[in-house]
Amino acid sequence: MRQQTSGIHHVTAFVRDAQATVDFYAGVLGLRLVKKTINFDAPEVYHLYFGNESGSPGTVITFFPWPTSRKGRIGGGQVGITTYVVPAGSFDFWQARFERLGIAATHASRFGERLLQLEDPDGLKIELVEREEGPESRWTFGGVTEGKAIKGFGGAVLFSTAPERTAEVLERVMGLERIAEEGDYVRFRATGDLGNLIDVNIAPMAPGAGGAGTVHHIAWRAVDDEDHARWRKHVEENGLHPTPFVDRQYFNAIYFREAGGILFEIATDPPGFARDEPAETMGAKLMLPDWYEPHREQIEKGLPPLEVRIAKGDQP
Repeated sequence: MRQQTSGIHHVTAFVRDAQATVDFYAGVLGLRLVKKTINFDAPEVYHLYFGNESGSPGTVITFFPWPTSRKGRIGGGQVGITTYVVPAGSFDFWQARFERLGIAATHASRFGERLLQLEDPDGLKIELVEREEGPESRWTFGGVTEGKAIKGFGGAVLFSTAPERTAEVLERVMGLERIAEEGDYVRFRATGDLGNLIDVNIAPMAPGAGGAGTVHHIAWRAVDDEDHARWRKHVEENGLHPTPFVDRQYFNAIYFREAGGILFEIATDPPGFARDEPAETMGAKLMLPDWYEPHREQIEKGLPPLEVRIAKGDQP
């Protein structure tokens, strides 16, 4: 049976300031902070997850806020642009919102679609695109109203040091379909309705440098643990080198780096973010895995306070 991912599971990036990140992704973009936890490998650092009302696969962007992080450089071997999809007819709302909140956004187009491009406080490049497909988010916050909220990922633009080989991995390993070419880009489609359109810049790019304002990895969806096992075998049979299975509490993961330098993860859809706290209150409390729970007091003292707050331009 051919292995085909339905699209992006999540995207993980580095930033510096945890509160500024919450203010932008929750306060400006209107996403839900669905999980507040720690970097399991560095418990002195938050791991923050933002997505739709439930943190569904295909909607979640996650961050490691390192206050002392160096500034990264976006380039080859990275996700260059993270694409969010908004409901059809909401483009003018978002343009007006960014203008009102003093956020610089520029217009662009690719494959016949209008794009609204901007940067987060650390320089991470994101863009908004209108599409009919994909369920609407039921999460609203501040000035982001029902029918206008970000649905989830539209896809991503991959910057590669070896784009032909990256394209080969997308087709031959991940099971995406090459559907279009335009200028410097080739477009691939996955089978799902969110996080399903991946554009690759076909011009080889000089390697980027990791740090604040760059994406660490892009994760692709596996249906469940059984499918995950098939994926690991499939990746290995195609000459790549996946890690052992890693328990990330809210999904299981494997990682491998493709030839163009981009770190790929394959993550399971279950168990999801409501496994350790009620769905209604997700994101309000710092959640720790069992092995860190005895150290909660010490960990909480070392982390800066955080709050989800309405953007100043949305306040009465």
